[in-house]
Amino acid sequence: MLTLGVDLAAADMRTAMATIEWLPDRAMVRDLVLGASDACIVKASQHADKTGLDCPLGWPQPFVALMTAHQSGHVTVAEGMGAQWRRRMAYRLTDEVVREKTGIVPLSVAADRIAHTALRCAGLLAMLAADGQDVDRRGGGKIVEVYPAAALNCWGLTHRGYKGRGQQAQHGDLVTALCVAAPWLELGAFEAPCRRSHDAFDSVIAALSGRAAAIGKATRPNAEQRAAARTEGWIALPTCPPSGLFEVAEA
Repeated sequence: MLTLGVDLAAADMRTAMATIEWLPDRAMVRDLVLGASDACIVKASQHADKTGLDCPLGWPQPFVALMTAHQSGHVTVAEGMGAQWRRRMAYRLTDEVVREKTGIVPLSVAADRIAHTALRCAGLLAMLAADGQDVDRRGGGKIVEVYPAAALNCWGLTHRGYKGRGQQAQHGDLVTALCVAAPWLELGAFEAPCRRSHDAFDSVIAALSGRAAAIGKATRPNAEQRAAARTEGWIALPTCPPSGLFEVAEA
C-alpha cells in the first residue's frame, strides 16, 4: 500500500506532500516534496491507495445557506443571533466532533485564514475528480480529510507549540518522539527535512492518518452525520495507536 499525505497551504511554497510505502513489517517514506503544486499533488495521488489531505474539504451547511440568502437579500435577523449562532455558522459538524473527542478546536473554514487554503482545495478537489479519482468528502473514496494536530493528540504526542519561529528544538523533539512511538517508520533521507520543516513533518502525519482511514482505523460519520459530511467534509481521526496501523480492521 502507498499512502500520500498533503499538508496543503494557500501557496505552493508552503505545501508539502509525503509518500509512505507500507510493507509487512515497516513503513518507509519514499518521497517528500516541499513546494508542491496542484498538478504535482494530482499526479502523486494517482499512484496512492489513499490520500490524506490536511485542509477542510467544505464549508458549514448553515454558513453556505446564510451566504446564499444574503446574496439574494433575504437574510432574516432573528433574536439570539449572538455568539452561539455565529458558532453554528463558523464550524462544521466534523469540527465539533473533533473538539468533543480531543479538546482541539479546528480553525474555522468560514472565519479564519484557513479559508484561503480551502479555496485552493476546492479547485484541487475538482482537478482530482476530473482525473477520475473518487472524491468523497466523507472519506469513503480515495481522498480523506485529515488533521495532523488531532492525530498527534490521539497518539499522545505533542500537538501544540511546535510550529513557528523559535520552535526548532520542540519540533525536533516531536520528530524524535514520533520515531520512538513508531519505531517501524523509516524516514531515511527525509528525516532532516522533517526536522527542519513542520510542513514536511505534518505531511508525514497526514500520510499516517491516511493509512488509518484506509484500513478502517479512523473515525467515520455515522448515519446521522453522513448528510452533513457529504458536503462539509469529515476529519478522519485515528482510532488506534501507531502500532495499530499494521492491523487491518475487520469489515
